[in-house]
Amino acid sequence: MLRCSAVCLVALAMIVAGAWIQQAMSAEGPPPPPPGERDPGQMAQRMEQFRQQMSDRMRQSLEASEEEWKVLQPRIEKVQTLSRQTRGGGMGFMMMGMAGRRGGPGPDRGPPDRPGADRPPDRPQSEVEQKTEALQRVLENKEARADEIKAALSALREARAKARAELEAAQKELRDVVTVRQEAQLVTMGILD
Repeated sequence: MLRCSAVCLVALAMIVAGAWIQQAMSAEGPPPPPPGERDPGQMAQRMEQFRQQMSDRMRQSLEASEEEWKVLQPRIEKVQTLSRQTRGGGMGFMMMGMAGRRGGPGPDRGPPDRPGADRPPDRPQSEVEQKTEALQRVLENKEARADEIKAALSALREARAKARAELEAAQKELRDVVTVRQEAQLVTMGILD
């Protein structure tokens, strides 16, 4: 009799737990759509909200007034953009070769393992991204000659050197308008060297 009561009690606990879990899951709403089916408008809106939040946090960290921020923000964004370009443009470059582990390609962005596949569709490719993609295409051709590879590699190195020079100039422009405290904050954030 005691054994039957214990089994009934466990069964009842499982039913209650199952009902509770089901209710909790339904309260959260439907699961997000797979990456290939996401609404580009919603994604763009979320990215803009994220950018705005990051901008607000950075402004607070730098203790910049509205007037100061109007001067600082475009310079900071320029440095960030050029910094991304010197590193190769974004996560797409680090994710090469992982196409089998990711979903299908986004709209008009090519295969997911291509350089710049994670680039928002409204942002044009930088010269570094273009040269990296050109080198990747050459490398995908198993019959590419050494001189073709060297030419594409040289073009990429030149584009990166140009982007680094532009980055150094942009960092100097930014450094010229910040206080010492703001410069130190920007160094800790990785925006200035």
